[in-house]
Amino acid sequence: MVASSAPGKLILMGEHAVVFGQPAIATAISLRLKCKISPSSGFSVNGEPLSDRYHPYISSAVRKAWGSEPIAIDIASEMPSSSGLGSSAAVTVAVLAALSQMRGQFSEKNVASKGFEVESEVQGRASPIDTSTCTHGRGIFIDRTPAPDMLWEIERDTRRWFIHHCDVPEMDIVVGYTGVVARTGPLVAKVKHFADRSRFGMEIIEEIGSLTLEGLDKLKKGDRVALGGLMTKNQKLLAVLGVSSPEIDRLIKVSLPYSYGAKLTGAGGGGSMIALTDHAKEVSEAIRKRGGTPIVVRTGAKGVTVDTK
Repeated sequence: MVASSAPGKLILMGEHAVVFGQPAIATAISLRLKCKISPSSGFSVNGEPLSDRYHPYISSAVRKAWGSEPIAIDIASEMPSSSGLGSSAAVTVAVLAALSQMRGQFSEKNVASKGFEVESEVQGRASPIDTSTCTHGRGIFIDRTPAPDMLWEIERDTRRWFIHHCDVPEMDIVVGYTGVVARTGPLVAKVKHFADRSRFGMEIIEEIGSLTLEGLDKLKKGDRVALGGLMTKNQKLLAVLGVSSPEIDRLIKVSLPYSYGAKLTGAGGGGSMIALTDHAKEVSEAIRKRGGTPIVVRTGAKGVTVDTK
């Protein structure tokens, strides 16, 4: 049996724009997904037959990294599905890491690269930020040019991403889960349609990229006041792109009086928002009163781990 574990993630700044090659910042968080793989008489996930319909990410990962004798895959996640916390990336990375270890081919770069291929196949259009963050852990900065802290490079069609390690200080962030499930693929396609048909849409995407670079500078300086303000500006631009939702907007509104800044995280359309704050109790209570589910997470968690038993 091989056991693996991968963290969830938060995108601090840059979601959606990163799909177009703009910079983005993400951090691994203290919530994790655990995976166990063992020989079996048939392919299964948590005792049910492996299915493209019900297990699209796992099925794609098995095809790309295994394609051999039957295996039983058991998954236990601390993250709600479709919450914007990286559950699909975490399960993809954890399964790929375990299968790669069983093949004697484990490396962070290999797992992150194949993980991006899986997400692209399932979602139709994606960026490598989620799978790279769940693989490497700690913090990730993605840019269009290489820098000294570069971990690996990933290409797809005409797009290139340079993935760098980023020192994200340990911080408590309050997540507000709306309970609304929104699929990533259609939201990414919606933004692409807007950008393809409107120069204004592309200008918004480019502005998000500029804000993200400012955010990286403030993050490195430990200036949470300025970082929070940029996160809130980022949210307003994401709302213009049409990926926020009334549920997200309500949770952000009640969080801001106690926070440096707040925004959605992930694809949007539901899922979760995040608040950068020193008053986690007050923010959590405000989110709860507005119908959301508060989750306090810690940034900078370790990346994927593999254990052969």
